[in-house]
Amino acid sequence: MIHIRRHTPLPAVLILYPVTMLQLFVGDIYSLLNFMSFLRWLFIGVVVLGLIYLRYTKPDLPRPFKVPLFIPLVFCFTCFCMVFLSLYSDPFNTGIGFAMSLTGIPAYYIFIYFSRPKWLQKALDSFNRTLQIILEVVPADQ
Repeated sequence: MIHIRRHTPLPAVLILYPVTMLQLFVGDIYSLLNFMSFLRWLFIGVVVLGLIYLRYTKPDLPRPFKVPLFIPLVFCFTCFCMVFLSLYSDPFNTGIGFAMSLTGIPAYYIFIYFSRPKWLQKALDSFNRTLQIILEVVPADQ
């Protein structure tokens, strides 16, 4: 959801702010930076690896621009080097960050994958619509 005037993901910011504050009160800023930088480079590397995979398995897909294969390979290698350096330098905090990201798997199955009862889906739709009006947000363009 994007704010209609500011073009920012306001609901995501409102959820991430308290989570970040909680992490800062529990630990320190360096642990938070280590958690997030590890996850960021991990997910960026996986996305670039997926793009390389799609380039070979579905070569006919439209692409806005194409770069030589050397560039994404070097970038992907660099991303995974950053991940392994984080694992080597601070395995405990990196493991905590990875465990935090794994909490998204049960959340996906509970809130997205499994079908919900109609009464719950109706209540969630109403809640979602109300929050969209209050926060002045609309779905992002596809």
